[in-house]
Amino acid sequence: MNVGITHLRAFLAVLDSGSFSGAADELDVSQSAVSHSVAALERSLGASVLVRTGRPRPTAFGEQILVPARQAVAAHAAICELAARRNRQPSGTVRLAAPPTACQGVLPTLLPRWREAFPQLNVVLLEGDDGEVEEWLRRGAVELSVLVGPPSEQGVLLSTDAFQALLRRDHPLAAEPRIDVTDLDDDPLILSTGGCEKYVRQAYRLARRPLPGAHRVRDMGTLLAMVRSGIGVSIVPGLTAAMLDHRLVMVPLAQRVTRSLTLTGPADRPWHPLADVLTTWCRRHPTDGQDTGPLDLPLPVRTRPLDPRPTADGHREASVTA
Repeated sequence: MNVGITHLRAFLAVLDSGSFSGAADELDVSQSAVSHSVAALERSLGASVLVRTGRPRPTAFGEQILVPARQAVAAHAAICELAARRNRQPSGTVRLAAPPTACQGVLPTLLPRWREAFPQLNVVLLEGDDGEVEEWLRRGAVELSVLVGPPSEQGVLLSTDAFQALLRRDHPLAAEPRIDVTDLDDDPLILSTGGCEKYVRQAYRLARRPLPGAHRVRDMGTLLAMVRSGIGVSIVPGLTAAMLDHRLVMVPLAQRVTRSLTLTGPADRPWHPLADVLTTWCRRHPTDGQDTGPLDLPLPVRTRPLDPRPTADGHREASVTA
């Protein structure tokens, strides 16, 4: 006999809510999942537990197992709570905003490590350009952001990368070990407006040359497509390499310009407890894998998932259990 807590929880939720749809809302699953769980329970027990005509009610046998079912579900919840307290595990939901290069180049490594360290913590990821990410954090649409710039006192450095030339693989300069920005003069420049322009201008200042006229695009995917099509060349952060296919290459610049990516909470108000948890963990466990010591957290942290708040148009959202 294989009677699972999930099956018992579905059985009780149907009775307590008065319907399969109500149970689905309560358990945050589909109505089909509730039906399958109750059916699996009945197969395991070899007897019906619900009368499904009208408002669901227990059968005679369902009435007999009702009290033990409640005791089993309550005992399971109590065991999970005790384990969470013993293991000092935080739980709840935290929203994280990040620019595309961080979403592609840093977070695919970081999110699985968070998931392993905090299995009860849910990270909801929002992707936007540098300005959007800053604005979402400022107005409280997210609890954490990956911002471009050195870390504040509370923030933690995630990555530092150098700007490089982005070329088609068949470009005459693609095989060079290093190129000067002035070597790009023969091709139209395609410039990302998502926060890269000031760094590109810095590279040209180091070369003692003015920034040439350029195509300006907002979306990094558009920029990559334009370079791939031979419309021009670009100068982009090193983390863009995670977004490239075999038709594009990046070449280091003689003018070394770098940027920092920092994980941080808001500057003008107290941080959400889970924002403190994740930044503290990152400080102790750098992205290069070199741990800096044990993590002492004022846990357990128990929060309910926060109510969704509106964000600017154009972002993409994904939920990741971390």
